[in-house]
Amino acid sequence: MGRRAVSESLRIAMAQLDFLVGDVAGNAERMIAAATRARTALGADCVVFPELALTGYPPEDLLLRPAMNERIRAGLDRLARETRGIDVIVGYPRLHGDQLYNAASLLRDGGIVATYHKQLLPNYSVFDEKRYFVAGAEPCVVSIKGFPVGLTVCEDIWQPGPVEQCVDAGARLIVNINASPFHLGKRAERETALRARVLATRVPMLYLNLVGGQDELVFDGESFVMDAAGAVTQRVTAWEQEIVVAEFRLDADGRVIPVPGDVSPPLSDDASLYRAIVLGVRDYIDKNRFSGAVIGLSGGVDSALTLAIAVDALGPARVEAVMMPSRYTADMSWEDAQAEAAALGVDYRMIPIEPAFEAFLAMLRGEFAGMRVDTAEENIQARCRGVILMAISNKKGKIVLTTGNKSELAVGYATLYGDMAGGYAPIKDVPKTLVYRLARYRNALAAVIPERVLTRAPSAELAPDQKDEDSLPPYPVLDAILERYIERDMAAEEIIAEGFEAATVMRCVALVNRNEYKRRQAPPGVRVSRRAFGRDRRYPITSGFDDAGGARRRGGESPN
Repeated sequence: MGRRAVSESLRIAMAQLDFLVGDVAGNAERMIAAATRARTALGADCVVFPELALTGYPPEDLLLRPAMNERIRAGLDRLARETRGIDVIVGYPRLHGDQLYNAASLLRDGGIVATYHKQLLPNYSVFDEKRYFVAGAEPCVVSIKGFPVGLTVCEDIWQPGPVEQCVDAGARLIVNINASPFHLGKRAERETALRARVLATRVPMLYLNLVGGQDELVFDGESFVMDAAGAVTQRVTAWEQEIVVAEFRLDADGRVIPVPGDVSPPLSDDASLYRAIVLGVRDYIDKNRFSGAVIGLSGGVDSALTLAIAVDALGPARVEAVMMPSRYTADMSWEDAQAEAAALGVDYRMIPIEPAFEAFLAMLRGEFAGMRVDTAEENIQARCRGVILMAISNKKGKIVLTTGNKSELAVGYATLYGDMAGGYAPIKDVPKTLVYRLARYRNALAAVIPERVLTRAPSAELAPDQKDEDSLPPYPVLDAILERYIERDMAAEEIIAEGFEAATVMRCVALVNRNEYKRRQAPPGVRVSRRAFGRDRRYPITSGFDDAGGARRRGGESPN
């Protein structure tokens, strides 16, 4: 590293941007444009991009394809050539010999000045970086306008070690690039982790995070700067793509002092959750090039919230709502569905399922002879609706957004190839009690969901006078049990010890355990909790493990 004369000021542009996984050429193009703007319009000396920005995050098994490594090499060369006049810190997968590293390089004047290899590779929750990467072992300190800057990547700040190494090697400012996915409460967790490193080293940090959606994951941005005393001196707006300059100065003792900038106020939990889902839906649909979305509107709260999310993500012109009443649909349901569609300004139509339902019953009359009416007939209705929505999707190029929530998915209160049929599940990680909260939050912005949708007893309306609580515990009780069992891994006995009825707990645990096969067939959806179904919670379908007192039922499909 060649030494530079010390400057009084260092201006670093935080490029909090949204990248497309696998689109190396397109991502490089975006970074070149951002670097040019940072240099010419913002007067920055350096621009910083997120972790693995060149490939997008997470690239998963794309990293195992030889063609991907060729594209990474070409993209990095182009980025270096076309960003002269400004230093660039970029994250990318670096193949060195036969080993692949999660790397951050400083590009300057057409070449690579220095490279850091991420030392702490997360291999828990949604992360499996040890599948792909080899851990680095050495610090990397670079001089940018005479400021000694240490490079780190994401997990490196969550535990002692890499940051302290950088400081011991002479760093007086730490730059940490991230692809840190959102879950509720993540902002406070990040600041706590960063503050621990800052207070241990008395060196300020710049934390740059990715923004955008990638399959189940969603990234909130919220990049920030923290001074040596642990105070946040600047924070970029959450959920927005922005390029914001952070300025630093040297004091008489050679310490780096962040110049205070704009600190965007934190959002409420409900606002953060809603913005997360909206962004996840928008990016999934747009990045996969669907023309829009189609939703089965039932008159219930789940579909009403999903419709509002879709409209906020895409605009009303790209959203279609279809009400598919059956012989059991209450008048208030189609009335409320029509009111929701009108309030949100979407294309709306009603397609009754009675002719299809009658046809299926006629075809199955011999097969069902002598048997009582049960969930088989209920599920036929849901599957009629699934066929209709998928036909519209095929014809118009619109993705079907399913409307099931986390509570239903947990206990199997959903129909395979029926209401589970679709391409994306916006509220898949949202428990029913939180669905109501988010619906009221959305109504506080502009009333689009009729009040009686929020107050009537929830029902699948697949049988006469049916109510969810005929089959399930009250949702406040159910959600409290599920949160403990799924997100906190508490044993049934521990949950019972907290005051929950033993029979209810055992039944809920048994339902969760035996419905893994359904969840494996559910579409992806936005992850907003600490423990979502999908890549976050991986349980075998076929299992002899029993933590529900022998209540695990063998075979058959659970109701609905």
